[in-house]
Amino acid sequence: MAKPKKTPRPKAETPKGFRDYFGAEVTQRTEMLRKIAAVYHRYGFDALESSGVETVEALGKFLPDVDRPNEGVFAWQEDADLEKPGDWLALRYDLTAPLARVYAQHQNDLPKPYRRYAMGPVWRNEKPGPGRFRQFYQCDADTVGASSVAADAEICAMLADCLEEVGIERGDYIVRVNNRKVLNGVMEVAGLAGDDKEAERGIVLRAIDKLDRLGPDGVRALLGEGRKDESGDFTEGAGLSETQIEKIMSFATVNEHISFVLERQEVPESVAVRFPGLAQAAIGAGSLKDGRPSIEGRGNEQSGKLWNVAAIRALSTLVAGSEDGEAGLNELLTIVDLLEPLGYGPDRIVIDPSVVRGLGYYTGPVFEAELTFEIKDEKGRTRNFGSVAGGGRYDDLVKRFTGQEVPATGVSIGVDRLLAALDAKGRLDKTADGPVVVTVMDKSRMADYQKMVADLRQAGIRAEVYLGNPKNFGNQLKYADKRGSPVAVIAGEDEFQNEKVQIKDLILGAQIAENATLEEWQARENQYEVDRGDLVSEVAKIIQRQA
Repeated sequence: MAKPKKTPRPKAETPKGFRDYFGAEVTQRTEMLRKIAAVYHRYGFDALESSGVETVEALGKFLPDVDRPNEGVFAWQEDADLEKPGDWLALRYDLTAPLARVYAQHQNDLPKPYRRYAMGPVWRNEKPGPGRFRQFYQCDADTVGASSVAADAEICAMLADCLEEVGIERGDYIVRVNNRKVLNGVMEVAGLAGDDKEAERGIVLRAIDKLDRLGPDGVRALLGEGRKDESGDFTEGAGLSETQIEKIMSFATVNEHISFVLERQEVPESVAVRFPGLAQAAIGAGSLKDGRPSIEGRGNEQSGKLWNVAAIRALSTLVAGSEDGEAGLNELLTIVDLLEPLGYGPDRIVIDPSVVRGLGYYTGPVFEAELTFEIKDEKGRTRNFGSVAGGGRYDDLVKRFTGQEVPATGVSIGVDRLLAALDAKGRLDKTADGPVVVTVMDKSRMADYQKMVADLRQAGIRAEVYLGNPKNFGNQLKYADKRGSPVAVIAGEDEFQNEKVQIKDLILGAQIAENATLEEWQARENQYEVDRGDLVSEVAKIIQRQA
């Protein structure tokens, strides 16, 4: 008789694209979410916790920045093997699509406008890479039912406040603002308006978004007949005429021209032909404190104001004659006018035509928070940290459920990106807040040890009794070290008879071992005896001293 095959043991490994988080990492994220939630709450937003699973139909085709929106989700069909299978369900890929469903379902019971914030994990079935995971946290705030551009301005101000609340200093970030209507105006002037040009507009959007990676020549090729990459693969282009391409490229490279003009305070003939309004922006500009007003250069009041003026004038040239484009410019000006008196000037929030990511998803103002400081990447190269948050106005999302346009605007903050930024700046406390460990010298005294722990906990001090094998006392102290414990409490037969306890200051002990000379080590004893009644107050003093 054949022996039954043994069931193979499962591999103890995380699935590809996922990771586990331990101790301090979880605590750090929780603290960051708490701080951001406090800002959202202060602005009058209410918390919402929606389901992590939605129907694929409800999620729809609104996944930003993905060519095939229905791809990229983790989905399954209920009762797929039955004659009448059930709905297709999917893990949510963001927190905005569920909001649209919640609002449409409960709109009769919700205040209008409805202001909500939500925090939690989202899942995307995309190819993972360095720092790119299939599960990550988002932290969103949205206003649904307010058409006023004041709602967009408020989101920008709140985003700036959130960054500063979590420890990103002013001058280390900039909130960049653009408007989808401006790009609509550019498209209209270039002859790409209308339903019959939707495919071409999609190619144009994706081409502009690749400017940093492909450069002007690569984008120009995608706007024309197409482009062959280094591997030989050919990407079909939008098939635009030279005149159309020139108009789109003027928009795509407008930041380069603005920077040139403000740096040199002159307008070369080639730029003057494209952007007549820039000549006025250059007159009387004076020398710029930070030189070329790149992202970094816009991080002060003077250069930021000059940049905003130049950007508006350049864009007004590009959208002249387009009602939609001019409306977008007016909205940008309104945002600036609303924010500057409140202290959110161009050192924090600026108009930036280069913000194009996700413009296929948004319908009005769009914003992106970028960290401006430099870091070293995994290959030792210096680069800017980059974007940590984004959002904008999306007036069409709820319409899918209700048939009626419902205005909405919001922002999503990448919590994991922010944690990585604080880590890169050395502003993240990586030390775990370990518990006080009460060691066990006599197992028959377990009730006494538990009473010590209870007294500490009632005083708000994190504490635990060592519950491993107490036979080897050295292992108990090793355990306390591994937990990052600030104090170990020691009590044996002599201590119980005399109503005493031994206090071992583990943090001080580590400092002495690392830095002190023999004389200093002998003079700074890190273990001493106190009365049992003074246990809580003595431990509290040590923890307070180390805080």
